[in-house]
Amino acid sequence: MQSSVRRRQLQSAGSPARFGAAQSNDESRNNRFHLDLWFYFTLQNWLLDFGRPIVMIILPLDWFPLNKPSAGDYFHMAYNIITPLLLLKLIERSPKTLPNSVVYISIMTFVMGASIHLVGDSVNHRLIFSGYQLHLSVRDNPIMQNLQPPTLVDSFELLYYYDEYLGHSMWYIPFFLILFIYFSGCFTTLKRESEMPLSAWSLLLPSSIYYWYLVTEGQIFIIFIFTFFAMLALIMHQKRKGLRLDSNGLFLLLSFSVTLFLIAVWIVWLWNDKILRKKYPGVIYIPEPWAFYTLHINSLH
Repeated sequence: MQSSVRRRQLQSAGSPARFGAAQSNDESRNNRFHLDLWFYFTLQNWLLDFGRPIVMIILPLDWFPLNKPSAGDYFHMAYNIITPLLLLKLIERSPKTLPNSVVYISIMTFVMGASIHLVGDSVNHRLIFSGYQLHLSVRDNPIMQNLQPPTLVDSFELLYYYDEYLGHSMWYIPFFLILFIYFSGCFTTLKRESEMPLSAWSLLLPSSIYYWYLVTEGQIFIIFIFTFFAMLALIMHQKRKGLRLDSNGLFLLLSFSVTLFLIAVWIVWLWNDKILRKKYPGVIYIPEPWAFYTLHINSLH
């Protein structure tokens, strides 16, 4: 009887040690660079989002019925399914937890915004086939000026609003919010965990180029720069606690930093373009790559 009691005491005494070891292993696993997720994330971004307009050039719209989805539309559908899954997996790897309702509402809003963009973008690219010019506003397009009755132009402006403003806001705000939530858990006290492996450096430029495309084509510089400054503020706050970025947080921060540099180069290069200046007259002048293509490259064809 005494031996069995003694055995149970030893087991209960050993439980915290085993739990502590398991917790330590989980923490170590969370702090390692998530090569699998970042690789899949970068790959699908390049193939399904950045590669979507390239596919539409290789497989032009006139190869498909204009009243049916094109190859680019199917790429967009796949992006709307795969990206939320990867964002959920990214949150699962973060040691910082939030209420599931916040994450789920963000993901649902992301899917809804990306789906709105899918419809608007699909129609807009069919308008290109009919002579629509992306470097001009809706009302300044020649095909719109010939529409009868003229009130139809209001309907196309509504479509443009859903595509470029409402759809983009509902798409990108949750996207960057989830990235920031993940980033907020990427801090450690261990110096070795804050060193980026070679695999992370190899993904840095492809990741940054994609974010450059995302910000410029999506016209979401305000959302991007606000997220970037929030990341910097969080770093300074955590530094006072003796915490530093781990390899995953450092990868995300450097990706955003290179993205900001690429955006600056893009702005300087097109600074004196009078036609694009007319379409983007605001204080923040960041032309869309697709508008640049239809204006300067597609005309060469």
